[in-house]
Amino acid sequence: MRVKLICATTTDGYIARHSTEITTWTKDLLLFKQQTMNKTVIMGSNTYNTLESELSGRNVIVVTRKDNPKTIIQNIAKKESECFIAGGGRTNSRFAAYITDVYLTPHPILFGKGIRLFYDETIKAKTKLVKAIPVPKTDGLFQYHFSVIK
Repeated sequence: MRVKLICATTTDGYIARHSTEITTWTKDLLLFKQQTMNKTVIMGSNTYNTLESELSGRNVIVVTRKDNPKTIIQNIAKKESECFIAGGGRTNSRFAAYITDVYLTPHPILFGKGIRLFYDETIKAKTKLVKAIPVPKTDGLFQYHFSVIK
């Protein structure tokens, strides 16, 4: 089972200024749509609320703090060979142990504070760059696909 974290970040590692931000600064939404179409996408409720209108054509699972990540992944694995984790920081952290791939699109902006890619926990994993994917309709913006070395 491939569990793929997919996220746009600022250069300093933030995914949003605050939990209710409608993210208008990202330039990779078309690529996100292409990669996640007809797939299962797991996200927290705040992320869902900011992206709801962009999620048609996907099986979206909105998780709460009471949900068990292992059970969710096991249930998806019964029907599919891959799924995406699309944030926020708490959700990314809760599913960190299951992530096999990371798709990051760093944008050339700095927030200085806000919501990080992962919550306060320290994530200890090594990754290997698989490829750089040009973001359609942008100049010089790339999404980086990393595999997680377990």
